[in-house]
Amino acid sequence: MSSPSPARRAPIDYKWVALSNTTLGTLMAALDTNIVLIALPTIGRDLPGTTPLEVLWILLGYALITAVFLLSFGRLSDQFGRKRMYTAGFAVFTLGSALCSLSLTGADLVFFRMVQAIGAAFIFANSAAILTDAFPPHERGRALGVNQVSIVVGAVSGLLLGGILTGTLGWRSIFYVNIPIGIFATIWAHYRLRELGELDVSQKIDWAGNVTFALGLSAILIGVTFGALGILPLGGWLGVVALGLVLLGIFGLVERRTAQPMFDFKLFTIRVFTGSSFAMLLNALARGAFTFVVVFYLQGPPRFLSPFAAGVFLVPVSASLAVLGPISGTLSDRYGSRTFAIAGLVVSAVGFLLLTTIGPTTSFLTLLPAFVLIGAGMGLFASPNRASMMSSVPPRRRGVAAGTGTTLINAGQTLSLGIAALILARALPLGSLATIFTGTPSEIPAGFSVTDFMNGVHLVFLISAVLLLIAIVPSALRPENPGPAPPGPSVA
Repeated sequence: MSSPSPARRAPIDYKWVALSNTTLGTLMAALDTNIVLIALPTIGRDLPGTTPLEVLWILLGYALITAVFLLSFGRLSDQFGRKRMYTAGFAVFTLGSALCSLSLTGADLVFFRMVQAIGAAFIFANSAAILTDAFPPHERGRALGVNQVSIVVGAVSGLLLGGILTGTLGWRSIFYVNIPIGIFATIWAHYRLRELGELDVSQKIDWAGNVTFALGLSAILIGVTFGALGILPLGGWLGVVALGLVLLGIFGLVERRTAQPMFDFKLFTIRVFTGSSFAMLLNALARGAFTFVVVFYLQGPPRFLSPFAAGVFLVPVSASLAVLGPISGTLSDRYGSRTFAIAGLVVSAVGFLLLTTIGPTTSFLTLLPAFVLIGAGMGLFASPNRASMMSSVPPRRRGVAAGTGTTLINAGQTLSLGIAALILARALPLGSLATIFTGTPSEIPAGFSVTDFMNGVHLVFLISAVLLLIAIVPSALRPENPGPAPPGPSVA
């Protein structure tokens, strides 16, 4: 591929345009994630006929679709342009948000959330690549760290705004906030973003890989959730999970034999990329169910907190991430990313271990240290790890690399939700679990065991701590500095 001509190079201030627009994209996505989570118990109670399975799949369907389409959208972006695909993502996400607000049943909301997820996949597949194209290597950690602040602002806003809107205007109002943001961001991206990366028009969609990956991940989630809610017997749901694992194995074989695979295993010959990717996946598995479990812990029996109060409890997680994210990104540009990534994993693991000792009515001040450590650890880990991963690949492969990284995050978070649901299901009678997922009354229901529920919560957090400690291994084994990427144009 030829290098971009000087006419295609952006002026030096373009990098701030790219940073501000992609920051708005991640803000929008983060806002939507937490605003739905905090409202989930109310949705389960107020949306007519909503079943526990539908409540779970309001989250899982969104995460699944995002994970399934990310890699293909990354490939389309490398072929047709990151700006074009990124802008389309904003438009689809905004449409999906409007449809979600019109849902009449739980099934409607599950489906419209999947439409929303298609737009989110376009946004996620391109944000890191657009930033990496726009910033020189010595500034990428700082740029991704600043971009991470938008995740924090969105997370905090989602928790508090979601609580206020749900309590005052009803759960449908949580989807209204995306509409004006999405319209503005779509127009802004269309007129201000530029194509800086090399395009590869020879790219083709890997249909065999897409189908086997989608079916494999879907089968695992269906098996786990159907088993958790007693829809399938033990042998049935284990069989479905096994089928999913087989399909993912076939997916791996297909990708190694396909000329243009959706999941480029050649990237994993780069040690920095491999170490960062596996650490990212384990981190996502550890953290993916955290907010989900805490929301039901706070709003369910025996606490029965309002959505707003539950959101306030979770603000320290996002606030500590906000402080450490930009700092770790900037310092990692100067001193290297490996130490910061490992420190973040250790700090978060300590936070999760503290949560294995909480009781049914533990005070805010007692929960505070654990929540601060979990958020601070995420802030230390995320931007240095992502910056090293993206800097290690050739410029023209950054769309696929960004999609691969975000797919690992979404797949890990999705599986984490399913595993947490399964653990809670093993700890509680089915009726008690259904009561929690579809909205609890103001008193502890008959037959509900607070002790059993807390044992399940403790086990989820213990597994999270173990996964974070395991993630230290790939982080420590990768080289400190990626070294020069294969030849490509300078774009900043």
